[in-house]
Amino acid sequence: MSSHSCRSLYLADQVREIDRRVIAASAEPGDDAAGFALMRRAGQAAYAELRRRWPEARRLSVLCGSGNNAGDGYVIAALAACEGLSVQLLAVREPEALKGEAARAHEMAVLAGLRAEPWQADTSLDGEVVVDALLGTGLGGEVREPYAGVIEAINASGRAVMAVDIPSGLAADSGAVLGCAVRADLTVTFIADKLGLHTGQAADQVGELAFRDLGVPAEAHENLTPAAEYLGAGIVGEALPPRARGSHKGDFGHVLVVGGAPGFGGAALLASQTAARLGAGKVSLATAPEHVAASLTRTPEVMARGVRGVSDARPLLDGADVIVVGPGLGQGAWGQGLLQAALEVGKPLVVDADALNLLVTCWPGTRRDDWLLTPHPGEAGRLLDCSGGEVQADRLAAVKRLQAERGGTVILKGAGSLVAGPSGVGLCPFGNPGMASGGMGDVLSGLLGALVAQGLTLESAGRVGVVLHARAADRAAAGQGERGLLAGDLASYARILANG
Repeated sequence: MSSHSCRSLYLADQVREIDRRVIAASAEPGDDAAGFALMRRAGQAAYAELRRRWPEARRLSVLCGSGNNAGDGYVIAALAACEGLSVQLLAVREPEALKGEAARAHEMAVLAGLRAEPWQADTSLDGEVVVDALLGTGLGGEVREPYAGVIEAINASGRAVMAVDIPSGLAADSGAVLGCAVRADLTVTFIADKLGLHTGQAADQVGELAFRDLGVPAEAHENLTPAAEYLGAGIVGEALPPRARGSHKGDFGHVLVVGGAPGFGGAALLASQTAARLGAGKVSLATAPEHVAASLTRTPEVMARGVRGVSDARPLLDGADVIVVGPGLGQGAWGQGLLQAALEVGKPLVVDADALNLLVTCWPGTRRDDWLLTPHPGEAGRLLDCSGGEVQADRLAAVKRLQAERGGTVILKGAGSLVAGPSGVGLCPFGNPGMASGGMGDVLSGLLGALVAQGLTLESAGRVGVVLHARAADRAAAGQGERGLLAGDLASYARILANG
């Protein structure tokens, strides 16, 4: 399900393979010149980004570890020294132990008049900008000393920080912090974009992200299936073109929201209102009778019906094109009966909130192709019989396993939401901390229902829906700030974005 509004995200091993292919294609046997040329391009790209971000800086502290990440750091240090900047060059590992391209990069720094000082626990960072070239994408376990101490010193320094390729301590595949990680203001990554820079805990570590492909040809990516696609804002307009002038409400589907158990009406009201605002032709709400008056007051366009049980809801289920089930559903007999009826009616489903928890307890083995599941990490953990922390430690593995076991399309919500469907995984790069408030998931489920009603496949609705939802939150936060952002604020912004 590719789009020109998307770009590929890769795992660390895949990026190393691309790197190997590029070097092999241009290298003479026994010659490391091609590898060093690629390293120089990486260092030059990173240094150019540093000067763009901090043009007034005159002093740098460059911290180098071992391997190619250190080599990039030595190139940056050399370029800065040649431009007349004051460079504090600090080596966490002895430069004499470097091999290949990294050793040549160190020689380049020496020729530029620099001498690497060994890192000491009491070293003071003198630069206005700190360059993190400690640990690259090959880190496989928790950060150990002396690197942990260096990372702690960087984070405590109060200096601006640029990370080379990836913030040291961040897992390139999962976005998990491996014990500790550098908090960068700018990360410059090379060759191919990495999944772990966009999901998990990456949002707190990466800062501004600059991707530079270093001129790597497209052929170097052949036969490598990306781990995920980075979903661009343009997918919304591609999926929702202008409507035909002769359209009528029957062309845009009928959404039924099932939820709002006695005493829990708000979630279902949010979902149904959002479905209406996002262009569904008709929206019905099956909810506890005491919530009908509130729905009519809030959104009279929604056809709200009070249902005491399955017999009241069955005509509504039969008349819908897509069913959103779960917001405020509860896990008692009322909610369980309505979910069972929704599962039996054979319509496309958007399953959220309490409905997901009921799947765990009452339908643990159910798998179907015509539903869209929308768990947050805690709900995903319950579906997978593990903790939410384990889900967060490898979000890609979790969402892929959920999709394989449960079928359909699965959205794993959170920073860097992941959408797993039959054609692969998409990643949403938008959103902000203001979304950490009640009701956001209910708004998303109503939005998804509206997209499915208008003819999008479940997978396309999942991808477009998370982008539309997150970008609406970004628009709302840009206007009035992140604190105090309410789920009900999103529908009007999402409507504007959906209309181009």
